Amino acid sequence: MRVTSVVVGLALAGALATPAIAQDFKLTSPSVAEGAPLSPAQVFKGFGCDGGNTSPHLSWSNAPTGTKSFAVTAYDPDAPTGSGWWHWNVVNIPATVSELAAGASGSQAVPAGASELKNDYGVAGFGGACPPPGEVHRYVFTVYALGVEKLDLPQDASNALAGFMVRANSIGKASITAVYTR
Repeated sequence: MRVTSVVVGLALAGALATPAIAQDFKLTSPSVAEGAPLSPAQVFKGFGCDGGNTSPHLSWSNAPTGTKSFAVTAYDPDAPTGSGWWHWNVVNIPATVSELAAGASGSQAVPAGASELKNDYGVAGFGGACPPPGEVHRYVFTVYALGVEKLDLPQDASNALAGFMVRANSIGKASITAVYTR
């Protein structure tokens, strides 16, 4: 009976500690808000859409202890592809960085040492929302705290490979999910 009590106690302590740690790591943005529609600035220019194609301002705080770098992704799980749609994937962001300015993608505002991968439009950097007409899609912006200083990825890494490496080295994450329809 004593072993059962210890196991239950440890499991309960772990369950209570995990959410507290996860709640400390936060992603905020003046550009995108939880459950709110994306602004025209974050909409793609092309494929029948006419937006600003501007990456949003994202900032994060209270990264987990042991964070050595960050990765930022923007992903549409509702795209009719069978695998979703990657709108943005920035890896190897130094641990000293805690934000990406609006419009940073494709500019010198991307932190030194960080790399923007090709999005699913086939271009390195941010590619805005452009769902099929009449469909509401979710756009999940996530910052991952990584336990490694640099992901060992080839220059032409796919988003699937980057996603695998990011998740394999993640020690925490924070997200904002916005929506868009046209």
